Amino acid sequence: MGYEIQKIFTAILVVFLFVFGIGKISDFVFKTEKNVVSYKVEVKEKTSESSQKSDLDIEAFLAMGTVDHGKSTFKKCKACHSINKGGKNNIGPALYNVMVRNAGGLTDYKYSKSLLAYGKKWTVEELNGFLKKPSTWIKGNKMGFAGLKSEKDRASVILYLNQNSDNPLELP
Repeated sequence: MGYEIQKIFTAILVVFLFVFGIGKISDFVFKTEKNVVSYKVEVKEKTSESSQKSDLDIEAFLAMGTVDHGKSTFKKCKACHSINKGGKNNIGPALYNVMVRNAGGLTDYKYSKSLLAYGKKWTVEELNGFLKKPSTWIKGNKMGFAGLKSEKDRASVILYLNQNSDNPLELP
């Protein structure tokens, strides 16, 4: 029994000496200036996605999608949005005629301050960026949707949204 306790004590002592020994050796090998708490790393500030110029080829982008695929993909949106003419606002605003109005343009829906201040019209480029990742396209908006990663899905939803309007836009 005494021999077992001695082995445990020796093992603990060896680990203790090893850990502190490594620390002392590394301090000797990697000399640093005293009182340096951190190092400044300069990073070029990234502009928000919404302020970047769009290089989207609208014709090629929309050619990826179909209205039928957009209708089936829109099922992800139906939990929060209505697409019917005269449809009511749900958790999110009604999206009938969305392609011809300003972001935050419904008077009977309480938008986030960031969406109201956005001040742009919903275009193919704007909807594409927003649907890709709403939280980064318009920072501070209250839409809790992760986004549509697939370009085909985004193009199809945009075509479907455009179709659900009194005056659908002429798209390329």
